[in-house]
Amino acid sequence: MKSRPSSEIPLPANNKVKMHLHPNQQISCTLRPSAALLFCVMPLLAADAPCEVTFPTASFSVPHVAAAPELNTDPGSASWSHAASTWIAKDCTHKLDHPNLKTEVRAFWTDTDLYLLFICPYTVLNLWPADNSKDHMNLWDRDVVEFFLGDDWKEIKRYREFEIAPTGDWVDLAIDLNKKSYDAKWQSGWQRKGRIDEKAHVWYAAARVPLQDVSRQPVKPGTKWRANLYRIDGLGPDTQRHFMCWQPTCVVNRDPNHVPEHFGTLIFTK
Repeated sequence: MKSRPSSEIPLPANNKVKMHLHPNQQISCTLRPSAALLFCVMPLLAADAPCEVTFPTASFSVPHVAAAPELNTDPGSASWSHAASTWIAKDCTHKLDHPNLKTEVRAFWTDTDLYLLFICPYTVLNLWPADNSKDHMNLWDRDVVEFFLGDDWKEIKRYREFEIAPTGDWVDLAIDLNKKSYDAKWQSGWQRKGRIDEKAHVWYAAARVPLQDVSRQPVKPGTKWRANLYRIDGLGPDTQRHFMCWQPTCVVNRDPNHVPEHFGTLIFTK
């Protein structure tokens, strides 16, 4: 569904070659005999090396809140004062951090719902025309946050996907990788909001997901779901955009998001 950021080496022109290592990283050099050319290629291999997943993967413990507040995108509101926080700052695939885009994710749960708030600093926005009236397929081709949730620890290729754009546009999908199925007809009944603070250069996305839409099993303190959190940012083709993961998946030549064997764990606490 989404293509992975990858390096590209254009054909030589005017006896020059430009190597795109990663967004905002490049090396230019003059074509010379093979030894010198090898000197230019070597940095590409090092900078473009994939990261490595270590186990156990990341975990995010979220507290229980007795009352179910109205969903909002204000991080200073009482609704989010008791939430736990984690951050998305790492590239999904490469050994890179994106400190200028470091995204805070807050979360808590009630007896019926999981709440999440994404706080996303930005430089420039890349948006589709806003239309909040229905699912927006291909939302991932512009700025977006995503979160994947699944309760099945045996059939790990079955889970739910949720996405929110700065404009509040959204899509929710039932994923079954065994069948290569990304079912947009599935409707979760979730609530979501988006807001852009142009002055502060921060955009927000908030979600309220019914627990029963992810799991048929009762959720209680100690329940664990498989999960990952994502942000996609930037203008241009995928080779120039930022694909960020809470739990880096560290795969090459495939979609860096749909890697359930490398998901983290969401833990429901008291």
